[in-house]
Amino acid sequence: MIVWEDFAKVDVRVGRIVEAADFPEARQPAWKLRIDFGPEIGVKRSSAQITNYSREQLEGRLVLAVVNLPPRQVGPFLSEVLTLGTYRHETVLLVDPGAGAEPGDQMA
Repeated sequence: MIVWEDFAKVDVRVGRIVEAADFPEARQPAWKLRIDFGPEIGVKRSSAQITNYSREQLEGRLVLAVVNLPPRQVGPFLSEVLTLGTYRHETVLLVDPGAGAEPGDQMA
């Protein structure tokens, strides 16, 4: 169990994927994402093992991501945010913030 104060430190925001690029250097199949979190945070990068989505399904899609973790080196790529998803067997499903969400919105 964690205490509420620890959970409250996690900053989860809505972002829009503006680019999904191939990541052939990754150990596990993944995409290199550029995600726009609006004017306050800007565009950040994320490595995401969401290969069940095509580039066309990703680009323009709204997602939720943790934006206040330290950057993490994933091979030659620096991942700045953690894109959130759920596991369904071996598949990762992106968390959908819902209709009406805008980049930069904070999870309540």
